[in-house]
Amino acid sequence: MDIKTYGVVGSGQMGSGIAQVAAMSGVDVIMNDIKQDFLDVGMGYIKKSLERIVKKGKMTEADMNAVLGRITTTVDLKDMGKADYVIEAATENEEIKYDIFRRLDEICTPDIILGTNTSSIPIGRIAAETKRPEKVIGMHFMHPVPVMKLVEVICGIATSEETFQVTWDLSEKFGKTPARANDFPGFISNRILMPMINEAVFALFQGIGSREDIDTVMKLGMNHPMGPLELADLIGLDTCLAIMETLHDGFKDSKYRPCSLLRKYVEAGWLGRKTGRGFYEYE
Repeated sequence: MDIKTYGVVGSGQMGSGIAQVAAMSGVDVIMNDIKQDFLDVGMGYIKKSLERIVKKGKMTEADMNAVLGRITTTVDLKDMGKADYVIEAATENEEIKYDIFRRLDEICTPDIILGTNTSSIPIGRIAAETKRPEKVIGMHFMHPVPVMKLVEVICGIATSEETFQVTWDLSEKFGKTPARANDFPGFISNRILMPMINEAVFALFQGIGSREDIDTVMKLGMNHPMGPLELADLIGLDTCLAIMETLHDGFKDSKYRPCSLLRKYVEAGWLGRKTGRGFYEYE
């Protein structure tokens, strides 16, 4: 399939990042959200990211303007009917995603692939909300999207090999390195990462070490570029909690039980960098 127009539902940090890398590959992008204010913020993220690339000498200002010119925004989900491939990058909430997929299934022609950037929700469960389960797939980008090379490609039980191959090829066109995962809660990336972050929160909660010491041990002792508590703040503590709840619900294993401290922070609105406070404080 020749993907000339790529639809992105959601303009937050993930959605805007996905829109950016798609536009940088030469593809036209339609980015949708429920409010124009959200779209304006998303376009602001993209412009700042591109300006950093220009400042480093890796892109000209003319190229930056060309990338921005390939992105159009809309508050009308029906505009996704103009896309050759659509990816959902909304908040990690099952009911919100199900509603989006039910609506996209009615809007988009039957031959269009519907991807999801879900971090943990089973693909088969999302696909079951549509009449095209063979054309539903996980296309899981990593945060921050313009920097991270991985795209986790997740096939549900009904996903066709053609859908997989188109998504794999599209990931490479976007300059990413795809990896295939089977449809289990958390897939590969978050099945491994989130329990580690959750255990770091338990270590903080139980007083085993300070936030700085926990992160220092993992950075200098395990050669991680970022400590787990710093990383949780970057991802968003609400997203971390949602993924842990999906793992706990999916496997019914106590080792995936979210730490109560993580839940308290989320309930307090301390979600990390995006709110100015998580395990660390930010301006």
